[in-house]
Amino acid sequence: MIIKPSTALRNEYSSISDMAHEEDVPIYITKNGEGDLVVMSIEAFERREEIWRLRAKLAAAEHARVSGQSAISMEESRSRLEAIYGQQA
Repeated sequence: MIIKPSTALRNEYSSISDMAHEEDVPIYITKNGEGDLVVMSIEAFERREEIWRLRAKLAAAEHARVSGQSAISMEESRSRLEAIYGQQA
């Protein structure tokens, strides 16, 4: 975890930007000694957002499975996968 004061964000923007890209982790910015912001590279943010989208889809699928909704057969599932990825040998 990287923690920087808000003055560093103002005075050392380039180095913080470089750090965000090189370390590929969120940088926590404090204000008056308290947590205030989180800074990260766009790539890291987009990866994180994609993970959340996938988790939401998995949660919805699990909820549907548990509640007995929209179950599909193995054959239908196989057909969908073959349509997407082509027939496998």
